[in-house]
Amino acid sequence: MFLFLSKLLPLFFYPLGLSCALMVAALVLLSMRRGRWAAWAVALALVILWTAANGWVAVALTRSLESRALVLQQQTGGSGDLPRADAIVVLGGGIKSTEPPRPWIDLADEGDRTLYAVKLYRDRKASKLIFSGGRIAWRGGGGQPESAAMAELAGVMGVPSEDMLQDPNSLNTRQNAEEVKKILERERLRRVLLVTSAMHMPRSIAIFRKLGIEAIAAPTDFLFSDQDERERRSSPEGIALNFLPDADNLRATTRAIKEYVGMVAYWLRGWI
Repeated sequence: MFLFLSKLLPLFFYPLGLSCALMVAALVLLSMRRGRWAAWAVALALVILWTAANGWVAVALTRSLESRALVLQQQTGGSGDLPRADAIVVLGGGIKSTEPPRPWIDLADEGDRTLYAVKLYRDRKASKLIFSGGRIAWRGGGGQPESAAMAELAGVMGVPSEDMLQDPNSLNTRQNAEEVKKILERERLRRVLLVTSAMHMPRSIAIFRKLGIEAIAAPTDFLFSDQDERERRSSPEGIALNFLPDADNLRATTRAIKEYVGMVAYWLRGWI
């Protein structure tokens, strides 16, 4: 039940869900002949959507988390060239299993996690890869778990099966950490490089630390680079366009809000 509620309730804090709720409220108010209040609800929904889809807001929220990930990398011993560890832990996300009509597994933005982890392995940063992530059945989670899909991709990239360990059961970040801890204890591994999206890193590293896991932050999947920031400010056209609503900006803002909501929820549960 907690898993379901953790997916359902935050939807109404996200810009799209909140705006839809306001539009429904506007329709109800109209049916009650409260036209003025309905107009205010519609106006507020428009302001929320426009603000969330604004490039400047999206970049500010995203980089507030991504810059924190870089600080965490330095604080956990990963300043500059990442040190060696016993294992590389990759958190699930952004990978879809081979189900018709897909000819093979599909990667989304977060699929960078697997690619970066394999690079670290090939750079000899650790001798083991641990892939963590199951699939939620009621969210289209049929087929192989994320851990298996990530391992399959890593195998194609040349990682031998004996160097890969899997957690196919975890369905959220807390469970990722719990299941990984069991693997570490069983395999007598201690120090790990934690690979996940930069926005996800602040919450993830806090959870792993709470469970006593010695984890070094190895963030990837940065949505905005320094070059992107310079280009946005380099011309009047770029500055103007970033004030206009854009679906990609709305998605970035939503991902950032999701992380902040997750931090609050996990803090209330005593998980971070």
